[in-house]
Amino acid sequence: MRIFLAGHRGMVGGAILRRLQATGAGEILTRTSAELDLRDQAAVARFLQDTRPDAVILAAAKVGGIHANNTYPADFIYENLMIEANVIHQAFRAGVGKLLFLGSSCIYPRDARQPMAEDALLTGVLEPTNEPYAIAKIAGIKLCESYNRQHGTDYRSVMPTNLYGPGD
Repeated sequence: MRIFLAGHRGMVGGAILRRLQATGAGEILTRTSAELDLRDQAAVARFLQDTRPDAVILAAAKVGGIHANNTYPADFIYENLMIEANVIHQAFRAGVGKLLFLGSSCIYPRDARQPMAEDALLTGVLEPTNEPYAIAKIAGIKLCESYNRQHGTDYRSVMPTNLYGPGD
């Protein structure tokens, strides 16, 4: 199996890469952001058409803390929307059979009942400090759902939470 792992230098992407390598999951394709700008639709299209992976794991994102999210909200929403839209759409165009999109727990309402249920999504106000990032992540989830519904793809979303470990 040929897998493109976008975001292999981040904490979650790095953990996924180590696991894939340890289990002999197949050929793992990685590119740094300097090698492949995921915000560039044409570059993403070329890469996926040229490499033809069987699966894509989308762990790449523009991330930051409270200060960065408050200072650069437009950058967070724009860059994450571009990454998600480009990778998901171009994966579809390249005939990628499986895609795994990594979201974030910040997609759920700030005051969601605990323990949180999946269906709490879009039922309340988001945490203001990272709302643009959360909205971009929600858009990625909805992109996957929409491609599945319209095109019968197998594009899934997962929300890793309470992360710690190497790269933290």
